[in-house]
Amino acid sequence: MVLIDDVWSASLLDSIINALPTGEESKIIVTTRFHDVATTQREVDIRKVRGLVEEESKKLFMQAYNESKGSKDPTPTSKRKEVWKICKGMPLAIITMAGLVACNPGKEHQYWEKVCKDIFPESAKTGAEDLTQEEVARLISHCYDDMPAEIQTCSLYLSIFPKGYKISRKRLTRRWIAEGIVCEKDGLGVDVIAETYFNHLIRRKIIQPVEHNGNGKVKKCAVHDMVLELIVRKASEENFITVVGGNWFMQLPSSKVRRLSIQDSDSKHAKDTEKMNLSHVRSLTIFGSLKKQLSSHSFKFGIVQVLDLEGCKDVKQHHISEICEMFLLKYLSLRKTYTNQLPDNIGKLKSLETLDIRETEVVELPKAVSQLECLVNILGGDKATRKALRLPGDFKKKIKALQILSGVEVVEGSSDLRHLTKLRKLAIYKLKTMVTDASLEKLRSSIEYLGGCSLQTLIIDDESSDFVKSLDGLSSPPRFLVALELSGKMMKLPKWITQLNVLNKLTLSLTAFRTDNLKDLSELKALFSLTFCFRAKQQDRQTLSIIAKNKMYSDGQITVPDSGFKSLKLMCLSGPILPLLRFSRKAMPELERLEIRYNM
Repeated sequence: MVLIDDVWSASLLDSIINALPTGEESKIIVTTRFHDVATTQREVDIRKVRGLVEEESKKLFMQAYNESKGSKDPTPTSKRKEVWKICKGMPLAIITMAGLVACNPGKEHQYWEKVCKDIFPESAKTGAEDLTQEEVARLISHCYDDMPAEIQTCSLYLSIFPKGYKISRKRLTRRWIAEGIVCEKDGLGVDVIAETYFNHLIRRKIIQPVEHNGNGKVKKCAVHDMVLELIVRKASEENFITVVGGNWFMQLPSSKVRRLSIQDSDSKHAKDTEKMNLSHVRSLTIFGSLKKQLSSHSFKFGIVQVLDLEGCKDVKQHHISEICEMFLLKYLSLRKTYTNQLPDNIGKLKSLETLDIRETEVVELPKAVSQLECLVNILGGDKATRKALRLPGDFKKKIKALQILSGVEVVEGSSDLRHLTKLRKLAIYKLKTMVTDASLEKLRSSIEYLGGCSLQTLIIDDESSDFVKSLDGLSSPPRFLVALELSGKMMKLPKWITQLNVLNKLTLSLTAFRTDNLKDLSELKALFSLTFCFRAKQQDRQTLSIIAKNKMYSDGQITVPDSGFKSLKLMCLSGPILPLLRFSRKAMPELERLEIRYNM
């Protein structure tokens, strides 16, 4: 049996079926949203999927409406009471309409009656049981037209990503900022505005959350096929983005190409790229393989500000050297490529704001990086394996704009970070064991100082645990921390941890999983997520011995206290051996998810 899902073209379906072997026992199941595709084959059994019944439609509408509004409204007013009925049980139409209504709270009942008649004229006249494809597309188009102009521009940017792609929130918002699509407004920084626009697209149901972080924020989103089809068409009409390959047919632009997204490594599409005027490209994104894509153009683009090669294959060292000649670059992502070294001429990228080399083979930053005074984000290392990116020994004080320094290894000469007063996130994946006491003291002093500035996220992985233990002596705790992660062989928590009133995400080593520690942590009123984990590299005798002792502590069981943890919604435990966990009757009243993983 073969299942072919979501077929859009009758000719494509014919080609697929003709290529399959025939046999009396074989079965082919095809799903499609188009009636013409369903009837293209003569001897077929067509099963029409019915829409949701009225009660289910109402429930889905109210759920989507409340999500978009941000609060529960159990008794909808008359102006919204009948709106979902016109959607004829189609989930996409119901959800889209819910977002539209929630974002227009001041509109009266007569307005929605007119909107429904304009969008669904066929259904209003004939009383048809189902919406047509054109009516659903009209609804999506109306939702797009109803958005503010700046949000429309942000939504057009989604056409850069292929159909079905899971889009990282941070990747998207950082690219908006790099291209100047998002600007400061009403005294708020660009990162705050970008976050606001992203959340508005979620409220509008233009994008759908598919993955969340431990703090409850959306980590990745996706765009429904029909929504993306509209966005790609509008982006093409406005010459906002040019897409080569992928699932959409886009007419090659007769004028300048401003943003180029290459979604197919087919040599046929490479010839299309050859014909384009790429002298005005300001954003270049390549999915798949570089081979045969930019044979003559290479990376010699004069005004590119955003270069995104995440997950790209066949990235060679000569490509990296050419990239370092793109003097106007603001955003460079080589994440998940086979890059193993950054050349010294990276110091020429004076405008660079984001450098993403996570999950590559790059283990050390060249000294020339210290010359990049505009750098805001340095993203390195590998979160899963804790492979770290070594900072240069003379990490100079020129990089004062840095806000995120993630996945790094601190060595001699790079432990003094007090000049990074704008730093919001510091993630140290490795502390060199031969670091002197003086260097450790500089790092500890830096964390104490930065904790009083802008530091909101602190991650420290310390195999020896000596440095993590020394943090207990901080005279002034980092009170503004929103996320904290401490790994090592720690058993006792820093005394100041109970003073972190805005902390909502906490990750600790499994060696700290004890009843007395839980009692202290229960006082954290804003804590949303709590994790105790055990990493593979910690599997030494000393660590296993600590975990075993904790298991025998308090008669072999860990007790979650009766009060506290007022805001906790997620708790995760991960390790090879776990003690018996006992919950008091009124423990963790808001807990929604408990994850227990045994990994040997």
